Amino acid sequence: MTISGPDAVPFEAVLCDIDDVIRFYDVTEVTRLEHAAGLPVGSTAAAGFAPERGRPLVLGLLTRDAWVGATAAALADRVPHDLAVGLAAAFAGAPFRAEPEAVGLLRRARAHCPVLLVTNGTPWLDEDLARVGLDGLADGVVNSSLVGVAKPDAGIYLIAASRAGVDPARCLFVDDRAENVQAAAALGMATVHYRGPADLRAALAPLLGPAVEAPAGP
Repeated sequence: MTISGPDAVPFEAVLCDIDDVIRFYDVTEVTRLEHAAGLPVGSTAAAGFAPERGRPLVLGLLTRDAWVGATAAALADRVPHDLAVGLAAAFAGAPFRAEPEAVGLLRRARAHCPVLLVTNGTPWLDEDLARVGLDGLADGVVNSSLVGVAKPDAGIYLIAASRAGVDPARCLFVDDRAENVQAAAALGMATVHYRGPADLRAALAPLLGPAVEAPAGP
């Protein structure tokens, strides 16, 4: 974990990423299909999030169907067309879950200050969040596909701080990607390079108190 900033704390708003922080995908079926097709594991993700497809997706320029079609087309030179479509569809429809401890910490933080989710997301993100009960987690969601600017562009951070009603230098930004954390730090934000719930617990301790602990095991 890395916490950085002018004084690290206090902060007056929490800006938090979604994927690989509070939401995690299960790509077991995609991996199975890749093995069956003789493709290296991760080939479908690499195709789907290649810059020429991933960037338009998170800027709101591709529908789900268009993204699936473009991903399938990128795979079609290596596998039969029907299998490429199946892989792309399985990837786009992969199940996901919420991470309970991180979610619980953000809910507690929201009782003390604004909490906003800041994500390079898809146009259907709101539907996804509702499916796992996260639609009411934060005071707002700054979704790149709706605001037209994506991390690590400074613009999305400034939009989030403005919506929180807090100066950027008084925000705590949480993300699992180093380049996104570095961009937030360049704006004077306190930052957490997230690796697991313990990082979020430590970062929020000044807000929630030093007694913030991991839930007891079963």
